[in-house]
Amino acid sequence: MTAEPERITDEDLHAFVDGVLPAARRAAVEAWLAATPDDAARVAAYRQQKEGLSALFDPVLGEPVPARLAPDAVRGGRRRVGVWLGRAAAAVLLAGAGFGGGWFASEAEFPRLPTLRALASEGVSAHRVYTVEVRHPVEVDASRQQHLVTWLSKRMGREIRAPDLSGHGFKLVGGRLLHADNQPACQFMYETDDGERLTLYIRVNPDSRETAFRIVEQDGLTAHYWLHGALAFAVIGEIGRDRMERVAHTIYRVFES
Repeated sequence: MTAEPERITDEDLHAFVDGVLPAARRAAVEAWLAATPDDAARVAAYRQQKEGLSALFDPVLGEPVPARLAPDAVRGGRRRVGVWLGRAAAAVLLAGAGFGGGWFASEAEFPRLPTLRALASEGVSAHRVYTVEVRHPVEVDASRQQHLVTWLSKRMGREIRAPDLSGHGFKLVGGRLLHADNQPACQFMYETDDGERLTLYIRVNPDSRETAFRIVEQDGLTAHYWLHGALAFAVIGEIGRDRMERVAHTIYRVFES
């Protein structure tokens, strides 16, 4: 009798696609995919999404860092002023400043943080994978919300909350644990009465740096993302910029304190 392959988790699949899975575990994943066509198709979709997002963001990553942002230029008082300006810019945008095209603020105005560069890509990828799920869109549903937030907070080592977005027409569906750079991340999913879905992706912000909001649009999706304190956030959905701004404002206030 042939033994069944070892059970593989979503974290294993994402790490497999990202190329960060240990060699011993990789063999188990390959065996699982060979025996599980549905998950093999998911992995193929993950890779396609990753390639598409790389095509979108890699040109930005390749831009040279301005001389004024070199390490020697941002030390001391200029670094403190930069942090203050970043917070002030975020406050102005949250107060209702209008959106411009592309980024909210020029990338040249802020340090090129790896967390920020990866944030939208990771959030959009997770959104595309899980919002199409019918039977298993979340790991823990909204009926166990307190358990969900307690579990995610414990795993991420930070207080995590599930913002109430009912004022914007979105009810919590539930959430799930993900990973980012070999650290826990999470996703909350929301849905309107018409079945329109919105996701909030949260990962650790290791440098505890802050930025003004950014926004990117691709293939009908709007991704609104920012760094705040110990956490990094991306809210993604097929909604317009004005509506997304209001949703992001609500989420920001929940985690502001």
